[in-house]
Amino acid sequence: MQRGELFIVSAPSGTGKTTLIHSLMASELADSGALHFSVSHTTRAPRGSEVDGRDYHFIDRERFQAMIDDDRFLEWAEYTGNFYGTSRSEVMPRLEQGIDVILEIDVQGAERILASCPEAHAVFVMPPSYEVLRDRLTNRGLDDAGARTRRLAVSLSEIKRYEQYDYVIINDDLRRASDVLAAIILEKRHRSARI
Repeated sequence: MQRGELFIVSAPSGTGKTTLIHSLMASELADSGALHFSVSHTTRAPRGSEVDGRDYHFIDRERFQAMIDDDRFLEWAEYTGNFYGTSRSEVMPRLEQGIDVILEIDVQGAERILASCPEAHAVFVMPPSYEVLRDRLTNRGLDDAGARTRRLAVSLSEIKRYEQYDYVIINDDLRRASDVLAAIILEKRHRSARI
């Protein structure tokens, strides 16, 4: 059986990567069961309508630390005061079954994954502009002014590292951006080496 492909999707907070991935997972491309979205673990509290097990596995810092100690993460990082991590059990068994896996992770996590899995395909999602990103973070109303300022500073740092990625998608139109992400996945699935 051909091993599944690993796709990394990173973007600054507020760029719309979660919406983009959810759009892709609701499409025909994911209907066959050959594509899986890896649900990350985090120590932050759920926001809005987020659901445990669907959006994240929400756990406390003590349990997260125990998972680190047991080497249960492919990668983990601290971001704006909270821990985020990708568990091996979410990814490795599916890849071995020939299922493609999408990771939604920050730039730090992407660097760690690429160091251990250089065959992974890295996709960076860009906002149309800094102003649009600032407006999205403000309008979603999830953070206070101080947190938004920190997120914007981190975002600028992340955007400067886009050249480390294989692909860049500018998310100025959700449908078009979703089509581009689907095309990247389909291209990898239809390489002669995989058939």
